[in-house]
Amino acid sequence: MFNHETSVAMAERTHVHLSNFLIRADLQEDLVFALWTPSRGGKRFTALLHTLVLPGEGDRQIHGNASFNPNYFERICTLAVEKKCGIAFLHSHPATGWQGMSHDDIVAENKMASAVDAITNLPLVGMTVGSDGIWSARMWKQVEGRKYQGNWCHSVRTVGQGLKADFNDSLVPKPEYSELFKRTVTVWGKENHANLARLRVGIVGLGSVGSIVAETLARMGAERFSLIDFDEIQGHNLDRLLGATATDLGKKKVSIAQRQIKRSSTASRVEILSVSCSLAEEEGYRAALDCDVLFSCVDRPRARHILNHMAYSHLIPVIDGGIEVRFKNGVFSGVDWQLQTVAPGRPCMECLGTYNPSDVALEQSGQLDDPSYMKGLGENHRLKNNENVFPFSANLASLEVLQFVALVTGAGGIHNFGVQRYRYWPGIVEADEGRTCRPECDCIELEGQGDRYFQLFGRDLGAEIARKRQEQPIECACMENV
Repeated sequence: MFNHETSVAMAERTHVHLSNFLIRADLQEDLVFALWTPSRGGKRFTALLHTLVLPGEGDRQIHGNASFNPNYFERICTLAVEKKCGIAFLHSHPATGWQGMSHDDIVAENKMASAVDAITNLPLVGMTVGSDGIWSARMWKQVEGRKYQGNWCHSVRTVGQGLKADFNDSLVPKPEYSELFKRTVTVWGKENHANLARLRVGIVGLGSVGSIVAETLARMGAERFSLIDFDEIQGHNLDRLLGATATDLGKKKVSIAQRQIKRSSTASRVEILSVSCSLAEEEGYRAALDCDVLFSCVDRPRARHILNHMAYSHLIPVIDGGIEVRFKNGVFSGVDWQLQTVAPGRPCMECLGTYNPSDVALEQSGQLDDPSYMKGLGENHRLKNNENVFPFSANLASLEVLQFVALVTGAGGIHNFGVQRYRYWPGIVEADEGRTCRPECDCIELEGQGDRYFQLFGRDLGAEIARKRQEQPIECACMENV
């Protein structure tokens, strides 16, 4: 796991609880243990912090520094075995920024590392919070025998109403300033830009909306992209897919998006991972888990269901949007598009009605890719309502990026726009900040649990059909008809 990038994530409410406990008014250090669950991406291993085990009477001493008694450590070990979780040891330093480790810190964590590894088969996670609320983290790796070494994590992210990422500058350097994005930086400031640019942004679906999102982020100076889409360019895509031309017919959408990002990027360095798989297949699923934030630019229920799971179980906020075009007697009668960011403390996509769970089962069984089944549905059925044109996509993509900017920077004092819906008639954007999940929703229960209880990847018949189609030569007539 340590050949991968490493990180820690927690829900915003967990961060607030920990900060209130550890950052003391008397400036003394304090400590606490917590449980975590792993999130295994393709290139990143993340510890998802979810359960705090606060010290009781006689569990620790506060004497400028802080130390714990054996009974406290024994209690967290017993609980970790019972819950099948990892152990995190957290303490505070009365200083600002990403904190290093004192000699005493190293000795204390090193003593615990072998015992934690033996009983949990997971590394000890050590974390320090500064007086400004910035976290640092490391994972302890066995070197030989009983000798362990702390390996610094790349980042710690806090997810909720906002997305706060505390980066290890030595592993994830701040972006080099460029006049190319001078005006962009002026709006939200250099520190916000440094955090925004270093996030790994996943875009799931590189069609009309996703291609515009990718272009916008590239021009803003984003440095790290993961592009996930199994589909190829077809003739009907050319009126609304940014960067694609008739010469690109048959090429994969992720390839065109990657080319466009490289052409438009204002960053001095850009890293792009292109995955020609479905999100529902393991390679695409793992690639999404490597991301700090995900854009949902899909029109299928199964992908939305998986992204909804990732937002809460893996603590990766998802910015989702969809377009509904309406016709009456075959004539255009209106269009709405809705967008929302889903994350802990915000309502989930299922409760917001952005997908129907029964449709997820239909897609998983292959019926949505069965022409005879689709033909039997009514003309106005929701599963056929996927007409779209470039102006609609451009507006939705712009609003999604604005939700991303608010989430990360809080520019103008706003982190959460709530659920936004644009109505073609009467031409307004409605905002609903009061929506909540249904009482029976299980998102809070799954928060930070990763794939501990179940995994959502498997076969995707639609992706398999697309790959077979992509093996066929492109007919010249298709080129002539475009």
